[in-house]
Amino acid sequence: MRVRRLDPILVDRIAAGEVIERPASAVKELVENALDAGASRIDVAIEAGGRRLIRVVDDGYGMSAEDLELAVERHATSKIPDGDLSAIATLGFRGEALPSIAAVADLMIDARATGAEVGAQIRVEAGEKRGLKASNWPKGARVEARDLFAATPARLKFLKSERAETAAVADVVKRLAMANPAVRFSFAADAGAGLDYPACGASQEGRARRVAQVLGAEFSANSVPLRAERQGFRLEGLAGLPTFHRANAQMQHVYVNGRPVRDKLFSGAIRAAYLDFLSHDRHPALALFLECDPRAVDVNVHPAKAEVRFADPGLARGLVVGALKEALAAALHRSADTPTRAALDVLATRARAAAGGGGFAAFGGPPLARPLDWDPRRSPSAPAGFAEAAQAGFDVGPPAADVRPAAAPAPAAAVEAPLGAARAQLHETYIVAQTKDGLVIVDQHAAHERLVYEKLKAQREAEGVARQLLLVPRVVELDATRLDALLSAQAELSALGLTLEPFGPGAALVRETPAALGDIDVGRLVEDVADLLVEEGDARALTRRLDALLARVACHHSVRAGRRLTPEEMNALLREMERTPGAGQCNHGRPTYVELKLADIEKLFGRS
Repeated sequence: MRVRRLDPILVDRIAAGEVIERPASAVKELVENALDAGASRIDVAIEAGGRRLIRVVDDGYGMSAEDLELAVERHATSKIPDGDLSAIATLGFRGEALPSIAAVADLMIDARATGAEVGAQIRVEAGEKRGLKASNWPKGARVEARDLFAATPARLKFLKSERAETAAVADVVKRLAMANPAVRFSFAADAGAGLDYPACGASQEGRARRVAQVLGAEFSANSVPLRAERQGFRLEGLAGLPTFHRANAQMQHVYVNGRPVRDKLFSGAIRAAYLDFLSHDRHPALALFLECDPRAVDVNVHPAKAEVRFADPGLARGLVVGALKEALAAALHRSADTPTRAALDVLATRARAAAGGGGFAAFGGPPLARPLDWDPRRSPSAPAGFAEAAQAGFDVGPPAADVRPAAAPAPAAAVEAPLGAARAQLHETYIVAQTKDGLVIVDQHAAHERLVYEKLKAQREAEGVARQLLLVPRVVELDATRLDALLSAQAELSALGLTLEPFGPGAALVRETPAALGDIDVGRLVEDVADLLVEEGDARALTRRLDALLARVACHHSVRAGRRLTPEEMNALLREMERTPGAGQCNHGRPTYVELKLADIEKLFGRS
């Protein structure tokens, strides 16, 4: 088969496939153009999920007729004035967005440059320009793309439903709106709810208000601010509390110089920062904004500009991990208020039912209809396989509160403490404490598990990782890439108890392993560490194994459900929780306590 030169229109359609994957891709490019044009208001509207119509209107500085005619040509842009690709200061810069959209849709642009007497309009149908004409457009630009992928029907088969495509477009608008709080954004669609975000200003307070607009007041109430700076990199944002977690990473928003990115460097850094607080299948919610010299980051890695590459990736990753850990540590014992609201909702529903004439029957249902069946050993907090022997108290009637701590008035100093003074122990599992403006219910096993885990980690940091010398050193064969990654991290691995050295081409000799891991498959351990080193550039695979072991030890040696505590023990537990960072959640991301404010309790009884 002979080699032939492709038709220019076909070339444009092939190239468009790299940039315009779906309607959301087109919206992203057009909104980024509006932001680069200095717009203070951007209105987005779509029909049929973006297939039938995409319209983006802005009040930026617009374009002259000459610029407008050139803007729909491939590789024509105003965003690299000096041709320096190493210092990109704009969002869109490739010069491919408009011609790519025009190659797969009918495109019409109305624009008027600032100070111009008249505007201009251009149409491009199926990749062919229809010429310029005058327009009465007042300011900025209006871009309309109709019948997306009409010229490439094969692409239509891979689009999702209208509702799914609309949701994808809305997500793009939200992400760009979060990075630009000084700009007003609106979004309208014929399927799904619209959006309208008023301008909030460019200050840090304005950014926090915009984040609340996009992610909701619940996220703002359950997040902590962070700010860090290192060697020209500046990081700001909000980090969700570990107990405010999600099943996926959709509520993780990361920006580099105002550009929304989805990069494995940041994904790994976020996982590392929350490693001690969340199980592997849960994901935190956060919004991070990283600013740096444009020369320190390459944004030209991916056609959709969704990935970036740093000149010093270790610096960027270390800044993110350090800032997140510091912010979470500053939260001390704080836990998300989501469990509290859920508890109040349940109580309020049952209180309303009781007030409606149901009486005690309104509090029926499977959990409360048979109180004699309750057994603390079946509590989610009770460690499997380590439950204590049944106590005689569980065989005589329903469990009752331990009222001994309430025999004497609570010390005023203890009541003023964040977690208050212990007043009772319910079902030998939950500690009830009185605070100055409410009460706190603590899961004694989950709380003590966290405290023991933190103590074990501190002990390991102070005394180092104990190691065991292999009687016969183990030779592990690896490919060149993984072997180089291992040898470059020799010192870091040795500090964690894994001592190895090169053993000829394609092999490493392992002499010592962490003693805490016991009798393990040395080859599998080294391979796992090498894989993660290649992927993310650190030794977290080994750290995870050691931390997981400490977590199991902490679980097995903590106060268990069913154990009766004295008032002194309960208060000591509360005070230690207040001193321990991360004590608001156990090692699995579950809350260790729920706080009920007196005002909320009074509402349940109709007192306010």
